[in-house]
Amino acid sequence: MSKRSKGAGEPRLTPAKAKNLLGVARVVGPAVLPVVAPYLVKAATTARDGVDRYRARRLGVGVEQLAQFSGRGGALHARITGAQASLADLAERAEKSPDRDDTEDQRRFVDDGQRRLADLATAVRAAERMPAARRRATHKAAAAELDRLEAELLRRLGV
Repeated sequence: MSKRSKGAGEPRLTPAKAKNLLGVARVVGPAVLPVVAPYLVKAATTARDGVDRYRARRLGVGVEQLAQFSGRGGALHARITGAQASLADLAERAEKSPDRDDTEDQRRFVDDGQRRLADLATAVRAAERMPAARRRATHKAAAAELDRLEAELLRRLGV
């Protein structure tokens, strides 16, 4: 008669083994928990901090701004905020430009861009309460419009 190996169709954790483990945990747990708890809290805090930094880096914002860009449209809101800041930079550059025709053209672009970004932000906020298919379509359309605006903005900034 051959012996069966432990992993051959037999469960590793049987009800009897589970009962024994719970008994050991009842005896050892109260003695170990006060020693281990601070390390568990520190590990959980470090893990959460790492996740927050990763999400902030993906959105292109600071960790302190992460709460502003939550929800399904958070990434789009972060892009819109970044584009608004870039438009403000472009407006400052236009004011310093000696060419008045260029300044007027830039000012019109900035005003139009700010209106478009405000409309996009409103659409993305409204999409949060839409059914999934409509929300995805709205986000896709907003992202496409934002891509066009960012491309023109980068061209005007000379990047």
